[in-house]
Amino acid sequence: MPKLSVTVITFNESRNIQACLASVSFADQRVVLDSGSTDSTLELARSEGAEVTQLADWPGFGPQKNRALDLAQGDWVLSLDADERVSPELRAEIEDQLRLHTHESVAFEIPRLTQFCGVWIRHCGWTPDHVLRLFRRGQARFSDDLVHESLRTVEPGVRIVRLRHPLLHYSYPTPDHYWRKLERYSRDWARQRHARGQSASMGRAAVSGLAAFLRSYLFRLGFLDGAMGFAVCTMQAQAAFGKYFELYCLSRQGATEQSQ
Repeated sequence: MPKLSVTVITFNESRNIQACLASVSFADQRVVLDSGSTDSTLELARSEGAEVTQLADWPGFGPQKNRALDLAQGDWVLSLDADERVSPELRAEIEDQLRLHTHESVAFEIPRLTQFCGVWIRHCGWTPDHVLRLFRRGQARFSDDLVHESLRTVEPGVRIVRLRHPLLHYSYPTPDHYWRKLERYSRDWARQRHARGQSASMGRAAVSGLAAFLRSYLFRLGFLDGAMGFAVCTMQAQAAFGKYFELYCLSRQGATEQSQ
């Protein structure tokens, strides 16, 4: 069996980290890279047998996940978020696939199933949500985006294979968790785009919010998820509006400073 490393980045994830690491107890190495937690994340991670490293600075999600990759030593790497879990069925599938593709250049996309306020969301554009997370070490890296980072293969000829069993994502146990993540993502997304010279208008923000709701609720069948589906689609609309509104405000601020 080839060696498997699991990497997780954390910041104040005491609510999640034990269950996340326990779900991948079959891995040969479990790496936790922390960015200054003030809760019991580090102690809990060590109690699960993880190799824990803490760095004070925060370069953004993409660069931080690449730092974690640099700590991995296995033949294969599975990158997880702290609020994700590998089910027994997914574990068995991963082990089978690694045995089957021991000497092949392949990477694996995993379908992700997300829970919102205790309800599994099966539409709204959240499902199917295939994420590229399992790959041979050295054959993939994360983009340098501050938020919404993506994993990209860096060697030619890597074949992408989709697994069948879902990765369980316990991302939003309460609406408050969603709002906090939305605020941080909107701010970081807008600052990144502003630094690249991009701008936005209030009209763009309004249209983006409306389009996001119609797309997720109607075209991606969010109404089939009932009341929680409506809530998710409404919040996605607010997220779309919020990030462009943040960029609009930065654009106005920059224009004002230039005119002075």
